Amino acid sequence: MTRRWLTGIGVLSASLLTGCTGELSVSDPGPTSQASRPPERSVTQARKDLDGLRVAAESGGSGYERERFGVRWRDLDRNGCDQRNDVLARDLRDVRKRGRCIVLAGTLNDPYSGKRIAFSKSDAAEVQIDHLYPLALAWRMGASRWTEDQRERFANDHDNLLAVWGVPNRQKSDSGPGEWKPQKSFQCAYGVRYVAVAKEYGLPVSRSDHQALEGFLGRC
Repeated sequence: MTRRWLTGIGVLSASLLTGCTGELSVSDPGPTSQASRPPERSVTQARKDLDGLRVAAESGGSGYERERFGVRWRDLDRNGCDQRNDVLARDLRDVRKRGRCIVLAGTLNDPYSGKRIAFSKSDAAEVQIDHLYPLALAWRMGASRWTEDQRERFANDHDNLLAVWGVPNRQKSDSGPGEWKPQKSFQCAYGVRYVAVAKEYGLPVSRSDHQALEGFLGRC
């Protein structure tokens, strides 16, 4: 799988204009749209990579703290902008900035629910930056044994970051795909990206997450 498609996933998610269901954690009834469907080669690679992921049970998670994953939104790509503003600029439409980096406003077509959200820096919590493979879950699945540098890179990796509406993001919390699912029209893209991140960082998945990811990729 190419990083070009992964970093472009925000453009795909921004094109989702599907309606929002009443229960945000419940998938919508519609088929996967062409706009949200990854390239076939990426889907094929994701199915192959999913078969190669180690299946393991979660540990108890003792000792997890957000600070163990380093500086929040550190400018690891050294483009002069922090990772949060990079992701907002990538995933929002009609973006307005202050200077070169600071995103002041824009529109998010939330990939998790399909709802259209008006973002304003004065109400920044309405749009949040989600870790697709959650930090606390990664900690329970082996990141507790990583170096500090590895954890910081993981927490600030654009491939694992996505701008989303705050409501479903709070519902998702630190759940994996076996416990929480985005709307059906985004499940294929979500599954492809989740598998890519797990493979890149050598993270295992639980049995229920593996089964859910198989279902997501089955929607492609």
